[in-house]
Amino acid sequence: MSASAAKEISAAEQTRAARIGAWLFRHRSWLPLLFLGIVLVAPGGATRVEWIVGGILIVIGEAYRMAGVAAAGTETRRRSRAVQRLVTYGVFAWSRNPLYNGNFLIWMGFVVISGVLWFLPLAMLLFAAEYSLIVRYEEGVLESTFGREYLEYKQCTPRWVPSRPQLKSEGELDWKGAFKSEISTFLQYLVLVIAFVVKERLTR
Repeated sequence: MSASAAKEISAAEQTRAARIGAWLFRHRSWLPLLFLGIVLVAPGGATRVEWIVGGILIVIGEAYRMAGVAAAGTETRRRSRAVQRLVTYGVFAWSRNPLYNGNFLIWMGFVVISGVLWFLPLAMLLFAAEYSLIVRYEEGVLESTFGREYLEYKQCTPRWVPSRPQLKSEGELDWKGAFKSEISTFLQYLVLVIAFVVKERLTR
């Protein structure tokens, strides 16, 4: 679907929550560093069950994230006001923020395999607080860019919890491109796993 030229900034983009979200969006890479700093420094080691559970969360989260990238492309639809299409098919038909859903599962999985389980509820709250505000900003930008087209999609598709699609929408899924774009992410996962293994051995 093509984007029509935005005539004005939507009211949703001008709210206080959206303005805070815009600032958080520009600095969103700091949240994972906070997570990692805490779980790598705090005492604790994962059991075999925690490694399995954490690993499952990471795999599911990455699969969900990759499905989002396959639909939206290697550059997500929200990075620029010059975006040419609104993606409503694939996992975007089930929820409006599949990449963030995937990220949530991934980072909770890493908290679990860190063994620092007391941090898990706090991690959930931090993630929810930051990304709820970021999404308010992104939704405002999409409303400014696509207008009624986005509002109709928004009305029929939940923000977070996936549900059966109400809209019929089809599009191309670029799985090969998605996999290539995620290679650096896979390497980051490997480095994190090694870091947690080293931590466990040093604290035994």
